Amino acid sequence: MQNNKGFIRYMSVENQELSTEEMQDLVTRLYETYATDVLRVSYFYLGDRSKAEDVVQDVFIRLMQSKPQLEVGKEKSWLLKVALNLCRDHWRSAWVKRVFLGDEKIATITDDNDSIESRVEKEALLQAVHSLSPNYREVVLLFYYQGMSLEEISTMTDIPIGTLGSRLTRARKQLKQLLEGADKT
Repeated sequence: MQNNKGFIRYMSVENQELSTEEMQDLVTRLYETYATDVLRVSYFYLGDRSKAEDVVQDVFIRLMQSKPQLEVGKEKSWLLKVALNLCRDHWRSAWVKRVFLGDEKIATITDDNDSIESRVEKEALLQAVHSLSPNYREVVLLFYYQGMSLEEISTMTDIPIGTLGSRLTRARKQLKQLLEGADKT
């Protein structure tokens, strides 16, 4: 499944498709490794867990249908790029423009070991991130929540590094203002 150039191949050397079992094994391995990351990014982007789960499902269906040639170590970037594109498509849809999605409060995914204060802080931060414009939210999610560098984000999104850096700086300023405003209430 891997060639000498470091690509995962979805075709064999003879240009024959992988067997159904080989393809299922590959998709299962990628799903087990990255589905949580795809869900997290989709959830933060959309603010609706069921819609985020739909995006995760669609991402892996597209993986099986398109059978892309992925560079080893870049599988996560491809999956997240597809997820973000699907999230953007969702927000652009006519239905979303006519209907208000979800309520103002985003449910947080917390660790059972978190203190009440920690849970409140996480919820406030998630609310603030979710209130950012999509361009700012996207770079914050990829940079902080997925641990990607600006270079990796630039490669994945085809947005210049300088633009991403500016968006990240502006997002930080907005988050600081939002969180300081929340502390005063």
